[in-house]
Amino acid sequence: MSTFERYLTVWVALCIVAGIALGHAMPEVFQAIGGAEIAKVNIPVAVLIWLMIIPMLVKIDFAALGEVRQHWRGIGVTLFVNWAVKPFSMAALGWFFIGYLFRPYLPADQIDSYIAGLIILAAAPCTAMVFVWSNLTKGEPHFTLTQVALNDTIMVFAFAPIVGLLLGLSAIIVPWDTLVLSVVLYIVLPVIAAQLIRRWCLAAGGETALARVLVVLQPISLVALLATLVLLFGFQGEQILRQPIIIALLAVPILIQVYFNAGLAYLLNRVAGEQHCVAGPSALIGASNFFELAVAAAIALFGFNSGAALATVVGVLIEVPVMLSVVRLVNRSKGWYESSRKPLISYPKH
Repeated sequence: MSTFERYLTVWVALCIVAGIALGHAMPEVFQAIGGAEIAKVNIPVAVLIWLMIIPMLVKIDFAALGEVRQHWRGIGVTLFVNWAVKPFSMAALGWFFIGYLFRPYLPADQIDSYIAGLIILAAAPCTAMVFVWSNLTKGEPHFTLTQVALNDTIMVFAFAPIVGLLLGLSAIIVPWDTLVLSVVLYIVLPVIAAQLIRRWCLAAGGETALARVLVVLQPISLVALLATLVLLFGFQGEQILRQPIIIALLAVPILIQVYFNAGLAYLLNRVAGEQHCVAGPSALIGASNFFELAVAAAIALFGFNSGAALATVVGVLIEVPVMLSVVRLVNRSKGWYESSRKPLISYPKH
């Protein structure tokens, strides 16, 4: 993990301050940016989202899907947590905390939008940052690659139905045309573009050429993320200044969701007899979110000024410190994990 990535939360916080200040000082500029739309797609944000997502997807080798059977227990656990537990647990937490417990402290007209943002955040598992978390836990690299490739494949087909189902259960009107457009624009097309870039690099100079390109692309991805945050908080600034407690309240269900799903995946892997090098990345993949996609989808569905966009941004704000704490818990509990685990499968040392 680079120094820049390690302090991502600091940069996010600075971008929040910058966005709020700029939005207050230059409201006309942000209104012009917000109005630059074609077919409900904000062009400046779409460009930034592509710059965020594509460098991360270039790392994914979909040929790794052929190794699914080798890690089937860990794969099964992570798929169960990612797709059968996490979106629904987040919806339940959102309904309870935002829709009920914290309702008196939040703007009444944004309650449903906040819940929608939390659902969107939890409906897509993380991609690129997972490789960082896996490395920090000495995770099995082939398992991590296989799991991420499989999740990205499933996401193409499952993201829209899950989001639509849970938003419908929340009595939120689902703009299906916009949701499907978001999937095509922010999942399908970036996957295709990233794989074309990957193949071109490998054909031109193999893994060495690919590594050089990724070194260039990774900073672009993070800068695009931070620029998007400046825009978002330029629009959200006035509301946040009026009620700064909103961010803290939105963080509560996100934090509970992360630790719950990480713990569940970790324990299920132990029950299944998986080695710690698989259980670690499984827990981290099960808990983390593809916040770049969530931010894009929330903006496309509900707009810059929505509570949904703000809720997804809170996920960005706490992602790094929370996931580092999960890494620490996984590493410190390795002795306990291995103490009574029954090894059902073994992997070569790496």
